[in-house]
Amino acid sequence: MADATSITARIRVMAPATTANMGPGFDCLGMALDLWNTLEVHPVNSGNDSDPLVHVIGEGVDEAPDDGTNLVYRSMTFLFHEADREMPPVRLVCRNEIPFARGLGSSAAAIAGGLAAANAMCSRMFTPNELLEMAATIEGHPDNVAAAVLGGLQLVVTDQQQLYAAPIALPPELHAVLFIPDRRIATADARAALPATVPLGDAVSNVGRTALLVAGMATNHPEYLSVATEDKLHQPYRQKLFPAMKILFQAARDAGALGVFLSGSGSTVLALTKGREMTVAYEMAEAARQANVEGTLKVVQPAVMGAHVVDWEN
Repeated sequence: MADATSITARIRVMAPATTANMGPGFDCLGMALDLWNTLEVHPVNSGNDSDPLVHVIGEGVDEAPDDGTNLVYRSMTFLFHEADREMPPVRLVCRNEIPFARGLGSSAAAIAGGLAAANAMCSRMFTPNELLEMAATIEGHPDNVAAAVLGGLQLVVTDQQQLYAAPIALPPELHAVLFIPDRRIATADARAALPATVPLGDAVSNVGRTALLVAGMATNHPEYLSVATEDKLHQPYRQKLFPAMKILFQAARDAGALGVFLSGSGSTVLALTKGREMTVAYEMAEAARQANVEGTLKVVQPAVMGAHVVDWEN
């Protein structure tokens, strides 16, 4: 193993939230969102060894590990291992805006941010596609991490351990209205709710709608999105975990949303809009109030960039 890479300046990296599936594109579609976690990597020349390796601010402050088991730190060490280099002593500050366990890719952002920082420390020896391969290995599935690493809207397919990621153009002025419930849904629980097999007709329905969603985005036909974001493979089964989902969907559609879906495995509900963002947000909030579901609203746009170094300061 090569000698440790030195670091004499603070590195700051930003990593975006992501939404996966987007209705029918189960485990193969992901889009980056303009909601960011910020990672600061600080050099350690001397000091108290009892200080935590990772200091978390914001989301996850009371639950994200502050030691070497932290996902950001583990992702950095993964890349250094791949580079056959020893990781230098550092301390991390994670300023998190992405909620945990809400279907907005908090783990993907942690992985992508850690890899981007470590790659910068290794003179960017790995390409974006190689970073994606590492991120998918750490995460276990590629949809969120593809968007977190590469940005934009990504179609990603795995074939015999090979990842294929294809960027998809987005319509201009597209927005995402997020209703983020206080209630969490663990990814493991959301996966467990799915059946082992599905009817052929449901699979055919999703294949067609995934293709229509890609075409509608790439050719700027937002009128396709209402039908294109419908799903029969996962949302009907996950509704048992979050019964208010159907009510929020209908409120968003009635208010003029182009399409609406469960973000990732939930619990966030995401409505796509081009205009009428405040109306859609208001109606979703009112539907949630009537259903006694507490939560917050955010209006964001897709993020063009994935995880990236913002600055490298002395």
